[in-house]
Amino acid sequence: MTADRALADARAADEVLAKGEGGPLTGVPVAHKDIFCTDGIRTTCSSKMLSNFVAPYDATVVRRWRAAGTVLLGKTNMDEFAMGSSNETSYFGPVRNPWDLRRVPGGSSGGSAAAVAACIAPVATGTDTGGSIRQPAALTNLTGIKPTYGRVSRYGMIAFASSLDQAGVLARSAEDAALLLEAMSGFDPNDSTSVDRPVPNYAAELNQPLNGLRVGIIREFFGAGLDPAVEKCVRAAIEQLQKEGAVIKDVSLPSLPLSVPTYYVVAPAECSSNLSRFDGVRFGHRCEQPKDLLDLYKRSRGEGFGAEVKRRIMTGTYVLSAGYYDAYYLQAQKCRALIADDFARLQ
Repeated sequence: MTADRALADARAADEVLAKGEGGPLTGVPVAHKDIFCTDGIRTTCSSKMLSNFVAPYDATVVRRWRAAGTVLLGKTNMDEFAMGSSNETSYFGPVRNPWDLRRVPGGSSGGSAAAVAACIAPVATGTDTGGSIRQPAALTNLTGIKPTYGRVSRYGMIAFASSLDQAGVLARSAEDAALLLEAMSGFDPNDSTSVDRPVPNYAAELNQPLNGLRVGIIREFFGAGLDPAVEKCVRAAIEQLQKEGAVIKDVSLPSLPLSVPTYYVVAPAECSSNLSRFDGVRFGHRCEQPKDLLDLYKRSRGEGFGAEVKRRIMTGTYVLSAGYYDAYYLQAQKCRALIADDFARLQ
């Protein structure tokens, strides 16, 4: 909880509103996934490794939302370093689904999803590397937006897999998501992967008719393993889109079955590289009384990282090693290109 910051932000919003000024987000309470650096506030990535780290600056997403007049309530729990799909790998304990405390909210942005679903905050940030906004949104009955890579700056967002990570929003309605996405989007010179394109007025597009909108239904998603209850919901949504005038088209992505194994090579490889900076020397957890430099590295990392993070670091280091780079990492990148080509060919 960031009580002092919340009160200061609220006072600033009140002053703006008293002058008859401000925008649609002035005074709106928000929460940030604890992967975004927040100036003067702990930014932990839900890891023992960063449990005492206080960020010296705001991430671009945090800064832009604050400039829009939002009020920061606090930071949300998450899977450690955003690695997980159930939000059970956090150093601070698991997140529960507010609809049923026996169930998970999905990960890794489960803390943000739970906070919004439980009406603790009306909106929250999330990040999505392999479904970590979209899955929690589905499991907690929210609107979750994972924007196209490059639309939202990653500056100040602690990296997991840099070529896949993207910031987005979790909200209770499409309108809320549109307003927040517009505020967080746009080119950022601090992020070399940021795309320099105008930001649309997303909210203005919400009530446009769907006549002629082409919606592809991916054949491979309706095979073995799909829960009948889930399929029923999806089919009902497709039927509603048709009633609204959308054109439904059956499409195929032949390389789609390669996506999960490709992800589990590319993402751990990038994680292994990104997390090498956490060595107990400059910031983060440091072991007690190290005997020498190697002991400092080994014990600081061994104590600071949880089991899931260690597994992914070891997997990534293995596939990047001299003897296996061509056999695993290079092949995964070729599969990634095939998947992208499948999407590019869709008409």
